[in-house]
Amino acid sequence: MNDMSHPIARLGAEVAAGLIGHEEMVERLLIALLTSGHVLIEGPPGIAKTRAVKRLAAYLPGSHARIQCTPDLLPADLTGTQVFRPDTGSFDFVPGPIFHALVLVDEINRAPPKVQSALLEAMAESQVTTAGVSRVLPNPFMVVATQNPIEHEGTFPLPEAQMDRFLLHLSLGLPRAEHERAILDLVVAERIDPPALQAVALSADNLHTAKSEVARVHLAPALKDFIVRLVMASRPGGAVAEWVEHAISPRGTLALAVAAQARAWLKGRDYALPEDVIALAPDALSHRLVPNWTAISEGRSGRSLVADIVRAVEPW
Repeated sequence: MNDMSHPIARLGAEVAAGLIGHEEMVERLLIALLTSGHVLIEGPPGIAKTRAVKRLAAYLPGSHARIQCTPDLLPADLTGTQVFRPDTGSFDFVPGPIFHALVLVDEINRAPPKVQSALLEAMAESQVTTAGVSRVLPNPFMVVATQNPIEHEGTFPLPEAQMDRFLLHLSLGLPRAEHERAILDLVVAERIDPPALQAVALSADNLHTAKSEVARVHLAPALKDFIVRLVMASRPGGAVAEWVEHAISPRGTLALAVAAQARAWLKGRDYALPEDVIALAPDALSHRLVPNWTAISEGRSGRSLVADIVRAVEPW
């Protein structure tokens, strides 16, 4: 799907047009969209994390919402609550912001554990339970969460079970000098002449068709074996096992496989290649691998261990 007449291609181009140096982030967001996955974007303030998601949401079918997390946030602020109607003498459920097709959860690590638990049910089951009643969320449903790695006061680190529910975990850094200048030029120009969003005819049917095509992208048996060997390298006897407290779960295998299919489709292929797997392995696997204290004391992270795995495991 590298034909710019395709709605998904035009969507990606329009989202990228308002960003500088974030082509990979746009690609990862499209991959999650095409595979019904969720994305966690981590990076310092001011690098357009929220801007990217808001641009994506503006072009998608269905509604979208933003949740700004704070330590005093309650689960009902996310899922909704029962409201008493004096005129009828009954309670009616008022849906919360989670009942949207795309939900941006800003600074997710500022949400307290009970809120994160409610969000976990939504991400895992596409439903929320309030007052003993389970309610189905829209289809499609996608969560994009952001967090700031340099602030720790007043934050609640995400538990491993919730990290595992994110299809991809993006780790962004500060822009290079040439990108910084381009960002300055872009923002100055937008203050003078705010750009209008271009029309992108992406319907729910377009998205459903694209997802069906992605699911049919061929994964060769040898490529499946490669994915499994990458994951097994984190488990006992594997290449980095001595550095690992908790190895990559089977969900990591599935995430890397479907993400590789989506990337291949975005590149215009109906078959995935080792390059798709290698490109996505850090974002699909690093947050599912927990380094042990020995690794942490030597400055190793999940992302660096996945890089070691990719270097150690041959595709064929």
